[in-house]
Amino acid sequence: MTDPFLAAAIEEAEIGRAEGGIPIGSVLVIGDAIVARGHNRRVQNGSAILHAEMDCLERAGRLTAASYRRATLYSTLSPCDMCSGTALLYRIPRIVIGENRTFQGPESYLRSRGVELRILDDPECLRLMREFIALQPQLWNEDIGV
Repeated sequence: MTDPFLAAAIEEAEIGRAEGGIPIGSVLVIGDAIVARGHNRRVQNGSAILHAEMDCLERAGRLTAASYRRATLYSTLSPCDMCSGTALLYRIPRIVIGENRTFQGPESYLRSRGVELRILDDPECLRLMREFIALQPQLWNEDIGV
């Protein structure tokens, strides 16, 4: 059974795909509540930085440092350098990753900085990305800076 917070991130990824974007989703959880949701909006908004995690954190608005330090960031895909750096900046202590087979961000660095990572290797997350990469490799390469 899929973690309910990961399921919410997958819903966001599917929204992004339906909008013609990249199917990556994210949610920010504090305690037992989702405080923000986001999905990759680079294509939809013509943005250089709106990865799913960045969109999610932007939608969370201004939170206190104490709130971030109690948070868990969920992402359907391993966060890139930019998104990982933002999590480090705000000292988010936990990141739950749906899958890291199609892309792996700086996970060792995050761990070295004290971030707890859980990699769920979720088949739905993997399917979403593999299908997208096969159908739109040029857009995928643009998203990861290749």
